[in-house]
Amino acid sequence: MGAATLWHSSPDKDVGSKSDPLCVLFVSTGENQWAEIDRTERVKNCLAPKFSKRFLVDYYFEQVQKLKFGIYDIDNKTIDLKDDDFLGHFECTLGQIVSSKKLMRPLMLKNGKLAGKGVISIFAEEVKDNRMVNLQVQARNLDNKDLFGKSDPYLELHKQTEDGKWQIAHRTEVIKNNLNPSWKAFKIPLHSLCSGDLQKPVKVECYDYDNDGSHDLIGTFETNVAKLQEASQNGTEFECINPKKKQKKKNYKNSGTVVVKSCQIVKEYSFLDYIMGGCQMNFTVGIDFTGSNGDPRSPDSLHFINPNGFNEYLMAIWSVGMVIQDYDTDKLFPALGFGAQIPPTWQVSHEFPINFNSDNPFCAGVQGIVDAYRSCLPQVKLYGPTNFAPIINHVARFAAAAVQQPTASAPKEALAQSVLAEVPQQVVYYFNTRKISPPTEQKPEDFLDF
Repeated sequence: MGAATLWHSSPDKDVGSKSDPLCVLFVSTGENQWAEIDRTERVKNCLAPKFSKRFLVDYYFEQVQKLKFGIYDIDNKTIDLKDDDFLGHFECTLGQIVSSKKLMRPLMLKNGKLAGKGVISIFAEEVKDNRMVNLQVQARNLDNKDLFGKSDPYLELHKQTEDGKWQIAHRTEVIKNNLNPSWKAFKIPLHSLCSGDLQKPVKVECYDYDNDGSHDLIGTFETNVAKLQEASQNGTEFECINPKKKQKKKNYKNSGTVVVKSCQIVKEYSFLDYIMGGCQMNFTVGIDFTGSNGDPRSPDSLHFINPNGFNEYLMAIWSVGMVIQDYDTDKLFPALGFGAQIPPTWQVSHEFPINFNSDNPFCAGVQGIVDAYRSCLPQVKLYGPTNFAPIINHVARFAAAAVQQPTASAPKEALAQSVLAEVPQQVVYYFNTRKISPPTEQKPEDFLDF
């Protein structure tokens, strides 16, 4: 679910200028506990900002997903919000946003009172298309809007909504003092730019940035993604037209041109694409048996098993293992220990199976790891030093061998049901940075109804 936010009529916290607001999205993690999910860009000197940054939130019908949108006036470069002015917030559930599609509500202060006349508007739309548009553009001979120096241009790309209005999809960086700027390459979700329709109108506006927020329109033009692709191949330039100048000047031609250096549509794979495409995750446990943990018989030790039958290591094994095990078909996990003197020779080992079976260090499921750990703990002597490199090398060798094996297939039903709420972004990031596609891409007819 992609949520775009805009808010207006906000309180002004800056003296001598307007506020520089941004919006932060929080998700509830418990009673009065909130975790930050993402934040928009900061819009300088503006009391009615339209944020171009989209929030992507997984939607689950069966869960009550509590969200909070916080508005802050940012006057420094630190990430910490504690030293920024709080302008107001709004709490709701994702279900409320989904059922409304557009939600407009007053901003509230922390004491429960209205934050002046501040209002937040939240637009929601379902994200079905995971294609991205990679763009790199430059401009030539832009009009000079500044008396001293040259224009400071930036671009805004707008999507046309169902009611014919324009909604901002992306804003480039500002390039100072340049009438022939070349902006950094950027990418936009195809759905956010044109709802996946390459022929749908897209409006591009070029502005001259001003510190006081009164940005001057240099020129604008309408096009579509298909034409942007063609222009990147044949060198077509788009004329930036300023309506006021065109109306006043008979010989007016344009206020500069925009050149598309590159326009590519690429698919940005999700974690589900990899899982449904045949990717599996293998879980290996490494347990620290060094003396720094303390005597297992002492309540101060991390290895001390309390009257309820748990300790810090068991809790960690359960918490991580219960999530990861759903992504492994055989659910056989190697569990290794390091930093202990082990029987029968009592030599220090930094890579030993906690089930003491070197030929088969695998444990059956998370419970198998727990049982092996409980059996192993009283049989070893905690020692040292802390050296987990052998275990990391062990996993690396295992991974290298797995690459040479044919891709295993698993029932689609089991894989689909195993995808949990916390999508592990690290997996997607790993494959994306290496430009690796899923082993097999799913066709529309392959998807399940569930």
